[in-house]
Amino acid sequence: MNSAFHPELASSIEKTGIVAVLVVDDAKDAVPLARALLAGGVNAIELTLRTPAALDALREITAAVPEVIAGVGTILTAGQVQQAVEAGASFGVAPGLNPQVLSAAREAGLSFAPGILTPSDIEAALEHDCKLLKFFPAEPSGGLAYLKAMSAPYAHLGLRFIPLGGLNAKNMAAYLADTSVAALGGSWLAPRDLIKAGHWEKITALSAEAVQIIQATRQK
Repeated sequence: MNSAFHPELASSIEKTGIVAVLVVDDAKDAVPLARALLAGGVNAIELTLRTPAALDALREITAAVPEVIAGVGTILTAGQVQQAVEAGASFGVAPGLNPQVLSAAREAGLSFAPGILTPSDIEAALEHDCKLLKFFPAEPSGGLAYLKAMSAPYAHLGLRFIPLGGLNAKNMAAYLADTSVAALGGSWLAPRDLIKAGHWEKITALSAEAVQIIQATRQK
C-alpha cells in the first residue's frame, strides 16, 4: 500500500475494516479486552499512549493474544516510537504529523500512519512516503464530505485513509463505502468506562455490530 506502512500489515488492517482505539488504565484489563474484541470479530487495535498502562497492556496482549494486530497510538515524540517498538508494537499512529516522529519511525522500521487534516498535511506526509493516513478528527472537521474535497487533488496517488473521531455504528457505513477509506478508527467499540467496569460482553457486542456493518457495506 505504501513504503511507510508494511504492505501485508496494511492489507490485514484493511481486511478487518476497523481498528479499535483504546484507552487502558490498568494492564490487567488488556488481555480480557483483546479477547472480547476478537470474539466480536475485531482483530486490530490501537493502544493510545494516554495512560501509563498502555505499553504494559501492549506487552500483555502480544504475549497472550498474538492473533491480534496491536499498535500504539498518540505517539508524539521520537522517544515514544522507540518505546513502542521495544514493547512489540506492530504499527504506530499519531493524531498529527511530526516530521521527527516520522523519521524515527522510518529508522526503527515501524509502520506508521500520521494524522492529517489539510492538503498541506497530506503533502508533508508524501514527503515521508506515507500514503496510509489517519484522518482526524473526522466528524468535527467536516466528515466524509470534507475528506473527499480535501483529498481530491491527490486521488491519483492512491492515498488511503483511516478516519477517526465522531464515528459510530450509525455513520460508519457511509465512510466505508468510499473507496479512499481503508479502515475506520473505532473508539466507540470499547469506551474507557466499559473497560474499567470489565463489561467484556458489551464490548464483544459492539464489535460484532460494527463487523456486521462492515461486511454488509462491502458486499454491496
